[in-house]
Amino acid sequence: MEEQSTWARLRWPIKALIIAAPIIGAGYWAVQSGKFDAVPAGSSPDSDTTSIGMSAPAVKGADEERTFNYTPEKPVNGEYKGVVEVGASGFNSFVVNIDKEKRWEIISKDFGKSFVYEGMASTADIRTGLKDYIGAMFDKGVKSRNIHFVISSGAQKEPKTAIISSELKKMGYVVNLVTAEQEGKLALKCVLPAAYYDNSFVVDIGSGNTKISWMSGDIQSAEAPGAKYYEKDMKDEAVYAQVKAVAEKIPASKREICFIIGGVPFELANQTRKGEERFTVLNDPDKYSTDKIKVKSGVNIYKAIKDVTKCDTFVFDWDANFTIGFLLSIK
Repeated sequence: MEEQSTWARLRWPIKALIIAAPIIGAGYWAVQSGKFDAVPAGSSPDSDTTSIGMSAPAVKGADEERTFNYTPEKPVNGEYKGVVEVGASGFNSFVVNIDKEKRWEIISKDFGKSFVYEGMASTADIRTGLKDYIGAMFDKGVKSRNIHFVISSGAQKEPKTAIISSELKKMGYVVNLVTAEQEGKLALKCVLPAAYYDNSFVVDIGSGNTKISWMSGDIQSAEAPGAKYYEKDMKDEAVYAQVKAVAEKIPASKREICFIIGGVPFELANQTRKGEERFTVLNDPDKYSTDKIKVKSGVNIYKAIKDVTKCDTFVFDWDANFTIGFLLSIK
């Protein structure tokens, strides 16, 4: 009776194992052969399901989804100010709300292409385009005295920029010319939060040049080739070496986080942006492939900076521009 009772208790568990064995084996084969994903759709890379094993694409996806959680302070009783950047590749304009404590927020931003560089515009066309930019700022509540024009150091190397400057002066506006060193310092004023002065640096990859800046008592800034270096018949290897030499100047204690802006970083961040977040963490430079020569050249610059600094976090700020730093520097 005892033997029969024991068999009665064990009979069904044993049958269940016999039935389940081929199912478990089939499931293992499916995962190993790639018939099913190891991580179910919609599962978090950190969930328990990954204990089976995580594929390379899942690791890459986790890297692309890195976030930077920082919320700047909002301005209090601020005033609207506008700035138009005449860059090496076109016009960009920004309307910014700035308070007395220099807290700021973007009200509007417009990125445009300057047809004057293509040789297809008359002075009348340029004047009309500038009036459109200025009129849009008026419509947003910016007073005439609070509209400023800045010509970047890269744009100053373009002979046709003189035409734009001349037209602006005829319209009664002051044209502010900035050097590469000043650009780097202004970029830091805008991009780098005070809480990160001790451990971070700033990079602005422009078409005409790259600016690298950091805090060391006061703002330090250095210049390297820009993303359009190929127009000057500069080779990738030579530019890579030049950028590394400049980036080596960054103190070791300032290399934890890089706040990065510029045309090429914009293109890279746009590939992985989720929604409308203010900050996007870039992927490693090796993970970007493109047919655009300017972007490819910019990635070469980005790689040189990352290789020498060993910085793991490059944060693109969607609202920042060195010209906003110019507005912040006005007393």
